[in-house]
Amino acid sequence: MDEIEVPKDVVPILPKDAKETNLGDKRGAKKQYRYGNLHIREYDDRYTVHMDKVDPRKDPLGHLIHDAPEVLVGLASGLLTGYKIASIKKQNSIIYGILASIISGYISYRFTRYAKEKC
Repeated sequence: MDEIEVPKDVVPILPKDAKETNLGDKRGAKKQYRYGNLHIREYDDRYTVHMDKVDPRKDPLGHLIHDAPEVLVGLASGLLTGYKIASIKKQNSIIYGILASIISGYISYRFTRYAKEKC
């Protein structure tokens, strides 16, 4: 993903129609905003800006497919792993399935995000 850093002393304010949102990975930002397909993260001293292919407020699934496939990979991996372990007919298998689901999903998400950023 191509992101642009903009120091706050160059552009101290955001576009007036930018809306604060919780959608998206904050990556340590104080706040984040959306302005159409523009995704803006606000830090103490700068903004980072990039264009998404799909606005998640209008098409959440399309956004996951085109802009954040790592989330789908993590969810799918977590669900499949958790289901397989939880389906074992032993005591505590549901608890182990949930734990395996969380761990597997997180590892898959991080690996896919890393691969996406390096390509």
